[in-house]
Amino acid sequence: MYRKLQNSELNRKSTDEMKSVEKLPFTVILDNVRSLNNVGSVFRTSDAFFMEQIFLCGITATPPHRDIQKTALGATESVHWKYFPSTIDAVQRLKETGYKIAVVEQTENSTKLNEFVFPKNEKWAIVFGNEVVGVSQDVINLSDVVIEIPQFGTKHSLNISVSAGIVLWEVLKSSI
Repeated sequence: MYRKLQNSELNRKSTDEMKSVEKLPFTVILDNVRSLNNVGSVFRTSDAFFMEQIFLCGITATPPHRDIQKTALGATESVHWKYFPSTIDAVQRLKETGYKIAVVEQTENSTKLNEFVFPKNEKWAIVFGNEVVGVSQDVINLSDVVIEIPQFGTKHSLNISVSAGIVLWEVLKSSI
């Protein structure tokens, strides 16, 4: 028999506790993501999987905003974030501080997600792109690896919040 747990039984960390917890050395970069609901969802997923921070770039909206909060459910308070007018500037800043850059996109010579393991003891930034045009080619040119989520149906793309959930779960699995 299974009994659904009450929220009070889940032993969730408070926002203050979450801010002091050691995070995984992974930065999520959103490259011109249009949907505020997608932004909020990525915050919530980043909180769930202990991502270090989120960089919001270009036209990507920033908190506080009602539509981001609707899906983030408070994660904008527990996940460190920063805004950059240019995704290229964000990527270059991270590279200068020793981060490797992984872009989630469909390209020639991409590596399938199920064939890639994020090496331990390395700092990584993972770039997710615009809902229509994906990650810009200029950002792809700066990447260390392009990761593609294998897909087998008639559609050739996933919603960015779904992609983030899949990839960030793999990051967490490879880190524990």
